[in-house]
Amino acid sequence: MKTIETHLVSLLISFSCMAYGQVNFEPDSTFSYKTTQEGDLKMHVFKPSDYKISDKRPVIVFFFGGGWVGGHPRQFYQQARFFADNGYLAVSAEYRVRGKHKTTPFESVTDGKSAIRWLRAHADELGIDPNKIIASGGSAGGHVAACTGVIKGFEEADEDLSISSVPNAMLLFNPVIDTTEKGYGMEKVGKDRKTEISPCDHVANGIPPTLIFHGTADKTVPFENVERFTKLMNEVRNTCELVPFKGKGHGFFNGSYFRKRKTDDIFNNTMNLSMEFLNKHNFKVVE
Repeated sequence: MKTIETHLVSLLISFSCMAYGQVNFEPDSTFSYKTTQEGDLKMHVFKPSDYKISDKRPVIVFFFGGGWVGGHPRQFYQQARFFADNGYLAVSAEYRVRGKHKTTPFESVTDGKSAIRWLRAHADELGIDPNKIIASGGSAGGHVAACTGVIKGFEEADEDLSISSVPNAMLLFNPVIDTTEKGYGMEKVGKDRKTEISPCDHVANGIPPTLIFHGTADKTVPFENVERFTKLMNEVRNTCELVPFKGKGHGFFNGSYFRKRKTDDIFNNTMNLSMEFLNKHNFKVVE
């Protein structure tokens, strides 16, 4: 009987932790950051427990994956909560995708730039440091994040272009980084426009410090693409670090909240390495 009681108590604790985790990974608030012909775009916001509007915190904005066709901000809720628990304001942002908005990757990139600009323009209202904005994302969302730091142009014409849409650092998870025949997405951007938003084709000095996580067995976005991008970045004296995950495929980085059958070993590894990288580049939270 004692064994059964112990087992029941363990089950109750497990269910309680699951319920808490489910609630804990929900955003603290949402708000619209952009109005488009296809509808409003929202930011899903995660706040530190001691958050105040008078703060000057670093902020990280995540862009979900889905081939510029689908996806949902919840893909990065777990990462956003991790950063909020470590003192950042964290955001998982919507952007236009073909399935919902009938748009192309070019509009996705424009929305990513709008998100960075909106955060910087509203820094005082949000309690963030406008010089400590990190762009992040996975797969197509990693491409959107990378384009905010690499690609020139594709700005929304009716925005205040005197406010920069360039982040201060980038964390990229198996990002689409080459949209030519050597990488992923050429059929979606068009052969005649294959290099316009292809980060590998636009590397120049002055790109923000970048950390990339990528599986060596990725069959969607070739590992060679990020190796080449890292080499190109370092050749022009940008900071770019690549962390390979041997034998891992596409989407390896997702945690247990988004992929219920996964453990959090890789999630924890990528989060800890991200914090080390950002601390090294002066993104520490000021107490």
